[in-house]
Amino acid sequence: MFDKKFYVSVFSVVGLLLTTIWSQSSKDNKVDAALFSDQSEKLSNGMVVLELFTSQGCSSCPPADALLETIKNTYPDNVFVLSYHVDYWNYIGWEDPFSDKNYTVKQSRYNTKFKYRGNYTPELIVNGTEHMVGSNKTNVIEAIDKYSTIEFQNILSISGVRRSKEKVSFEYKVDGDVLNKEIRAVLLLNERTTKVKNGENRHRTLKNSNIVVAEEYMDLKKTSGVGVIEIPSIVKEGENITLMLFIENQEADITGAAKAHL
Repeated sequence: MFDKKFYVSVFSVVGLLLTTIWSQSSKDNKVDAALFSDQSEKLSNGMVVLELFTSQGCSSCPPADALLETIKNTYPDNVFVLSYHVDYWNYIGWEDPFSDKNYTVKQSRYNTKFKYRGNYTPELIVNGTEHMVGSNKTNVIEAIDKYSTIEFQNILSISGVRRSKEKVSFEYKVDGDVLNKEIRAVLLLNERTTKVKNGENRHRTLKNSNIVVAEEYMDLKKTSGVGVIEIPSIVKEGENITLMLFIENQEADITGAAKAHL
């Protein structure tokens, strides 16, 4: 179980700073977008994968969610942003509709890999190789600059994507070494606004972007193949979704990525 006392003691100062820096006004959002726009010119042929572990029940998460949206809009091609909603904040009065215990387990595996003693939110994982506080603008910009200069080991492409009412089917092709690697297929809900009635964010309207709603792992024994991922019922008719594919090695480092908007 996540230790809230530990969270408060470690991140109280950070929370106070974020409260000052991050407002909900459109003016602040424009400033952030401009800052990242300046940085986007530095993006090279590398790709960056940012996995945010967040919750609608966490009062420190909305700034990270807003930052994720800014990054998504600023880097539409070479940066992959995902929002995993964990379930360990549900006990304080608001059950996050996107939360999943499997995402909490996923976060724990990452932190075990990093030899970090526990989960926290908002936590951002970069290319499966390091973690940081997901609302720290400076560190996130530095991470994007750093990893955008490192080309992935695998070139991954998606084709033949078809969306029906219940599932998404696709074809993929991989260039590069695939030994001891697997493919992670992720289905994202592009955007959803939620009125939170209870918990730490009660009476707030929260906007989440690139919400993970389904995830499947597939063996990667050949350099090409087909896959299928089901569309869960939480996705409403007419809502936009995105398919992302990632190649991972045995250490959960991401070595290739591709996406398709549906």
